[in-house]
Amino acid sequence: MNALDLDGTAVRKVLVVGIGNPDRCDDGIGAAVLERLAGRLPADVRTLARRGDMLALLDDCAGADALVCVDATAPMGMPGQIRRIDAIAETVPRDASFASSHALGLGEAIELARTLGTAPPAMVVYAVEGACFDDGMGLSPLVARAIEEVADRVVADVARLRRGPASPAPEA
Repeated sequence: MNALDLDGTAVRKVLVVGIGNPDRCDDGIGAAVLERLAGRLPADVRTLARRGDMLALLDDCAGADALVCVDATAPMGMPGQIRRIDAIAETVPRDASFASSHALGLGEAIELARTLGTAPPAMVVYAVEGACFDDGMGLSPLVARAIEEVADRVVADVARLRRGPASPAPEA
């Protein structure tokens, strides 16, 4: 049973997941965005960080009505570029476009959840293009500049997702 908002409207259960390893430079974008979201999301929105195998995401999503993920993508020439993927309407890339130290990547985990019928009915992925995935702490400057914008977009998506079906994000 979903919680009710102050006006009696049912509120959907939303999970926000920051993906990646902060010890691998730009792979830490997910954790950095989660830090920026602290205190900005409603108390009933669950957040968690995932560093490794995305298979655990299948269990994480149990009972969620909507999922929002933030992850890094492989360098493709525009570090810091943000791509919003409606993972219901689009296929999340499962190939090398997502730079990953994860044994099972995000795209594969989402497709597996769909196949098993356990995927939430609304899923959004924010993919931020990285520049460096070497061992070491700290985001590259262009990726670090994307943190605030991604956090703002996640806050807006969470507000929409808590109220009903996923809708396209407004143009930035």
